[in-house]
Amino acid sequence: MSRAASRSKNKRKRQGDDDDAGTSEIWRKIHKTGEVNEDEMNQLYMIMKPVCSGCRVNTKDNPNCFCALVPAPNGTRKSGIWQKISDFVESLGFDPNTELRASADSPAGLTNLGATCYANSILQCLYMNKHFREGLFSVEPDVLQQQPVLDQLARLFAQLHLSKKAFIDSSPFVKTLELDNEVQQDSHEFMTLLLSLLERCLSHSKISKARSIVQDLFRGSVSHVTTCSQCGRDSEASSKMEDFYELELNVKGLKSLDKSLDDYFTVEELNGDNQYFCESCKTRVDATRSIKLRTLPDVLNFQLKRYVFLPKTTTKKKITSSFSFPAELSMHHRLSEPSQSELIYDLSAVLIHKGTAANSGHYIAHIKDENTGQWWEFDDEVVTSLGSCPFAEEASCSASKSVKNDVDHSNFSEAKVDDSNRNGLSVKVSQSSSMETFSSSDAYMLMYHLKNTKRFSENGGMVSSANHTERDADSVIAQVNGCLPSHFCKEIQNSNALFLDACQQYNHRKEVELSCINERREEVPSVLAEAPVQPLEQPFFWIYSDWLRQWAENVTPTAIDNTPIQCSHGKVPVSKVTSMKRLSSKAWNRLLSKYGGGPMLSHNDHCWDCLIDGARNVVSADTYRDRRESFKQLARDILDGKKEDGNNYVSRSWLQQWWKRKIADAPSEADAGPTAAISCPHGQLMPEQATGAKRVLVPEDFWLFLYEDATSVQDNDLFCPTFPLDSGECSECSNELSEVACMEDSMRLFKQRQRQSHEKLFSGKNMPLSLECKYFLVPSSWISQWRNYISPAVKNSDKPETLDVVVGSLICEKHSQLIERPPELVFRRGTIIQKESSAGELTLISENDWKYFCEEWGATEIKGISVKIEIINDSTNAIPGSCKETVICEDQLANWDMVNNESGNAQIMIKTCPEVCENCIGEKESCELMHKLNYCNEDIFVVLVRGKEVPRSILEASKVVETDRRVSKRSRKTKNGSSISLKVSASTSIYQLKMMIWQSFGVVKENQILQKGDTTIDNNDENATLVDVNIFAGDQIIVRDSEIHENRDIADELCTEKKNTQNTEEGFRGTLLSSNLSSFD
Repeated sequence: MSRAASRSKNKRKRQGDDDDAGTSEIWRKIHKTGEVNEDEMNQLYMIMKPVCSGCRVNTKDNPNCFCALVPAPNGTRKSGIWQKISDFVESLGFDPNTELRASADSPAGLTNLGATCYANSILQCLYMNKHFREGLFSVEPDVLQQQPVLDQLARLFAQLHLSKKAFIDSSPFVKTLELDNEVQQDSHEFMTLLLSLLERCLSHSKISKARSIVQDLFRGSVSHVTTCSQCGRDSEASSKMEDFYELELNVKGLKSLDKSLDDYFTVEELNGDNQYFCESCKTRVDATRSIKLRTLPDVLNFQLKRYVFLPKTTTKKKITSSFSFPAELSMHHRLSEPSQSELIYDLSAVLIHKGTAANSGHYIAHIKDENTGQWWEFDDEVVTSLGSCPFAEEASCSASKSVKNDVDHSNFSEAKVDDSNRNGLSVKVSQSSSMETFSSSDAYMLMYHLKNTKRFSENGGMVSSANHTERDADSVIAQVNGCLPSHFCKEIQNSNALFLDACQQYNHRKEVELSCINERREEVPSVLAEAPVQPLEQPFFWIYSDWLRQWAENVTPTAIDNTPIQCSHGKVPVSKVTSMKRLSSKAWNRLLSKYGGGPMLSHNDHCWDCLIDGARNVVSADTYRDRRESFKQLARDILDGKKEDGNNYVSRSWLQQWWKRKIADAPSEADAGPTAAISCPHGQLMPEQATGAKRVLVPEDFWLFLYEDATSVQDNDLFCPTFPLDSGECSECSNELSEVACMEDSMRLFKQRQRQSHEKLFSGKNMPLSLECKYFLVPSSWISQWRNYISPAVKNSDKPETLDVVVGSLICEKHSQLIERPPELVFRRGTIIQKESSAGELTLISENDWKYFCEEWGATEIKGISVKIEIINDSTNAIPGSCKETVICEDQLANWDMVNNESGNAQIMIKTCPEVCENCIGEKESCELMHKLNYCNEDIFVVLVRGKEVPRSILEASKVVETDRRVSKRSRKTKNGSSISLKVSASTSIYQLKMMIWQSFGVVKENQILQKGDTTIDNNDENATLVDVNIFAGDQIIVRDSEIHENRDIADELCTEKKNTQNTEEGFRGTLLSSNLSSFD
């Protein structure tokens, strides 16, 4: 009790509750006298309400409340001037500044078109090579026009160099090469084929530095030398030199670049079965074979062979061991012949492959800027500065001092380096004995640049210079711009102008919008602070609340609109007091001068005419409520049967709903039609026995009240007919109801006689069968429909077909024989009974049941399918046309008093007339079998069982019910383990099913043990189809996890599967990189 009292005590009272009684008295006084004083007027217009503050929401019943029109400090709203600035900026649309390059020194990225990261990484490596870029830009315009690949590549490089965008669209170049955007390729293969293609395209140029730029930068030469151990002579083939554009180095078992190079140049012993035939010695002799490095290119590429072939699985596996390489590489001692040059190479690029699978993953490139020495990470569109280390300062970048040069260089050399501000800076470069090394487990390709590189002079000759000397950035750009084709420069300049203009327009629009928002955020609180007016203060002005609310929220408010709170007399009605606010003259003048609009409604614009009408409506509403309240108790007594006298009929159900409705100030649409349910289509009183036509009598005064309400909301007397006490029921409707009632009574008696005549058959109990009796066959589906039809518990069941039609469908037209097999019989508890049937089978009924059915359901008695049950001792005497034999064992027969068979081979036989048509049944079963064996896109159910033992309920549910054994409901509803349904077809292979299970449950295919019922499915042949292992639509398969093999990512298997489905590895087949290039020659 204390809890309820506390709730009542603490309940917040509505602001208008205290004034309701006083306001009602004022309305009655106005209605009676037609007069009102100023205090009463102020009370009606709620002018006396105090100016509130701190309300959670803006109060409608207080015109002096301006709370919650602006959010709390630091608060936001979903839209308007008070939403988050970030949300507002997002609503402005796409910001082109996000695609603006950070600075002229910052490289641009390339768009990933789906799976083109391998191409983007190589293209960035080529672009960042200054000499290759300049050589490409020097190609003649007519050659570019003839060679689409050169033209698109030069255009792409020009955009990377001059465009103001942070990343460039690579799709034109990719389309020119006819690459598939959705297929991941090997970056090494792409670079090899691209350089070969460019070499052929550039051969058409007449400018020497352009024609041979690929060979000059990337081509070196090696010889495969075979030396006889007896005579010491080299083979003739040893003098031949082979070109290379990269050296492919082993990684497996090797931890550093130096070790891989040692492995590459190692000497191979040819002996035993592998002896070499020496032309000088004229016999097979022991020999040595090795690779000799003859010449080195300016750009030395090392391809790290991270993928090894696994013969057992015929797949590739990535080697993810850490591999170290130096920042500075000396190749002097690797040459076969001594060189006067030091041949010192600087690390300039590292191509990285992220991921574990050979045919998937992601390529990025870490490249050093030749001008600044800064490293950059190129990840498609995103370009990130790495500082002075290729793997960022905090990554696997280590200054290892364990590697020392063969010669200790103790002296220092000085070089003048110009910084970006063109200030001379003296830098000492130390050539000490320590060497900086880096390590990576994902490095896939290494690029080294020769320190003393060859450069092209203006006349096409070559000069040498040190590439570590930095030059002024502006001079470099000016030099490159000077050799760019003019049409590229003009095209990119126009594109930059449009792009920068779009950025400026967006920035201007953003600045204007944000300025407007900030201005509005200052204006709204300022006006609202001046808006409140004390209760008796004058003058003041009325303003529409909804307009004030949208003004306080919208960025660009509309003109003031007070028309919704203006009555037809052009003044302010008291009925609109909850939709308006009182504004001070100062606040009103500020709003009116800035936004305009109107009309102006002041404290002198209270409408007296609307006040009189309102008083009349209030008094009328009070009177209506009082009358309805008095009749409500009368309606309750009528419905309860406490008051039976009356003069007019109304619908009982309608009156019940009328009593439940809350009392309103005026009638509603629900008050229409008090007699609609008891009015028949002929306009007369509906017989009370009709559905929904129950009625009650109401007194005359109550009826007049209900009639007035009904006609006021529905202005048509036809919708509310009057039925006095002496009204007679409609004779036509009474006759129709009598006929229907007679038919229903007749049908009820018919169904009752059916249940009595066929009591055992209706109950569904097994009927004991006798050898002497005659039986008949009827479809089980018809029997089931007949039971539902005559059952009193089943409503509106369909009437069964006539038996002649049903029985006739069981006889084949060709042979006039039975096309369904008779039901099987079982011997149980000393009697022969029919096995429980299912849909589509036949049911045995007694001869009496058949005779009654012939009379009741339109069947001809002689056309019935009769059955006799016989027992034979010799299977050779089986009756032709009989159904499948049911063998009774010797123990069962011994307990059967009616049979005395010592042989123990007795068989129960069913003889039908007409006989069973084996030919037609055979054809039918063949068709059903074909349908079963050729299912498509059907469901099977897979259950994952944890543990070694399969629960009994799941095991039973997964068994094929070949004997139509009934499975218990508990077994069918058991949900132990995780269960899913999979869409499969008859041609689905075991491998495909395992992949589906792997994807659903995460169990690798090697660990899956598949089981159907008690039978384990053979997993050895994964190419076998589901039909081959007897898995059909609707079957339930059990899966157990052997946990023998380690779990792995299904993506690896899917990639391998995709590759294995192709007869040969596609690679770049079908693209311009692998097509016939005769058109370029």
